[in-house]
Amino acid sequence: MKTYQFIALLVCFSMLMACNKQVLDKQPLDIISDENVWHDQALINAYLTHIYYEMSFLANESGGNGWNGDAFYAEFENNEIADECFPQWRDWNPSTAFRYKYGNLNIGGGLLEYWGYSTIRAINEFVERVPGSPLSPNDIKAKLAEARFLRAFCYFAMVKRYGGVPIITRVQHVTDPQDQLYPARDKEEAVYDFILSEIDSIANDLPEVVTGDNLGRPSKYAALALKSRAALYAGSIAEFGAVDLNGVVGIPAAKANTYYQAAYDASDSIMASGHYKLYDLDADKAMNFRNIFLVKNNTEAIFVKRHDNVNNFTGGNGWSIDFFNCPRPQAWSRGLYDQAYLELAEAFEHIDGSPGTLDRNAIQQGLWTTDALWANKDPRFFGTFYTQNTLWKGNKLDFHRGIRLPDGTIQTDGSYNGILANGDQDYEGTGIGIIKYLDESHDNMAGANSGWPTSSQDWQIFRYAETLLNYAEAAFELGKTADALNAVNQIRARAGIAPLAAVTRDNIRHERRVELAFEGHRYWDERRWRTAVTDLSKPLSGIRYILDVSTGKYQLQVINNVDGASNVPQFRPENYYFPITIARTSNNPKLVENPGYH
Repeated sequence: MKTYQFIALLVCFSMLMACNKQVLDKQPLDIISDENVWHDQALINAYLTHIYYEMSFLANESGGNGWNGDAFYAEFENNEIADECFPQWRDWNPSTAFRYKYGNLNIGGGLLEYWGYSTIRAINEFVERVPGSPLSPNDIKAKLAEARFLRAFCYFAMVKRYGGVPIITRVQHVTDPQDQLYPARDKEEAVYDFILSEIDSIANDLPEVVTGDNLGRPSKYAALALKSRAALYAGSIAEFGAVDLNGVVGIPAAKANTYYQAAYDASDSIMASGHYKLYDLDADKAMNFRNIFLVKNNTEAIFVKRHDNVNNFTGGNGWSIDFFNCPRPQAWSRGLYDQAYLELAEAFEHIDGSPGTLDRNAIQQGLWTTDALWANKDPRFFGTFYTQNTLWKGNKLDFHRGIRLPDGTIQTDGSYNGILANGDQDYEGTGIGIIKYLDESHDNMAGANSGWPTSSQDWQIFRYAETLLNYAEAAFELGKTADALNAVNQIRARAGIAPLAAVTRDNIRHERRVELAFEGHRYWDERRWRTAVTDLSKPLSGIRYILDVSTGKYQLQVINNVDGASNVPQFRPENYYFPITIARTSNNPKLVENPGYH
């Protein structure tokens, strides 16, 4: 008899206590039989809810954080291994993924692992058993569609990590033949085809829209958003990658346009539905951009991981983004956990569309105000970052390190005429914090006694701006440049910057970089475009402010290789796929290892 002890926790305890003695005599209270699960609507729902709990990658690809909440910092790791930011707590850097940024990914694996076959087995059992349940035919159809959507998402999470993996769509049993219990890897192309075909089969069985208690569950357009993203990845891999291991990794180049067309069509269906549009309600363009991630259930949200403001450690569904990434004051006198690289800040253009790249020699000469340094920047810059003099909870943030005295000397400790040599914000990182997703009303002083996982912002898994960018990229690669230009300019118009007169591949990639920063896309984009060997193998920088006591302006310093002399990022060609790992290939020799791992 199978046991479902976790599901038992999800069922109301009072219902169990109300059972009469006759029922209590039949089975233990802490074990729910297999037979009972598939004949009880509450237990069937609880079973499906538990599947979400197991899909940790829904929290920005992180491991160890369940659907019930993201109590710690793992949800930031996907951003840290890209060229977006790094975790800056130098005396206590808890990031488990960060060390792989410096060329340390090998056959032992460990980076953003997700080998989801226990979850897939649970989904397969659900798919097999629910048709025989007492649910209504319409409920059965809807729940099967939801489960198959989740299974497709699990396979997408694996294929983008490892390439081809075994496609298993039935419950395995110990009595099955060995070739079924220990299957070989399917081709990467076959896995993507399976994902897309599953979406085609179930999209119309999902609700057109979701409301009320179902928010956070997939709609028809969440399924199409998954298809849009997965097909775009497959098209990129076909166009820019190489086939190896007889197709276990890589997709033939001739298939690229087929996948781009699928991404284009799925995106177009979402756009044509009329259910979603770019969020554009606030006159202040910077605040408007921030509110995309603060205003729940707004017009841009297609599929989210929901949170509330109740402490995750006490049974709530809060998470930790405010506590870790906020400026000071913070309960541990830390905050600023992830700090953004100067290169990303420079990627944000000016409102007239001119490049935002700083003249690094010029800015290190003379004295500057922050208004002059960041003048006329894309409003998304101010909706993404905080830095020197950013207004936060009514006060200006102060990152300065050192004061420039009237005689030109630099004082780095103590004070001068009542002016402290160092500001109250961290000045050993990049000097650029991340304001995206942060809620200024959150109490960041309540974390001293494990009170930090109380952020209520929903994590955006799919949002409409990504749909437009997927559409633009697929359109461009298909030669539909007018469609691509229109989609990109919709986003730029909402942002408050000048439209493009024409569009290039680099324009589209640039727009993804700034619009989707810190949303978990950059690392995977650089992998699928096959640019990571270049983009993720170079030192990155930060900025330092030295306060001139006479003028209140700043002497600026660019801090090169801000990660540290021994921490130069390195992405090797084999890292376009994660290793299957010795542990898995030893367990199943048919799981041939990915190229380059020995």
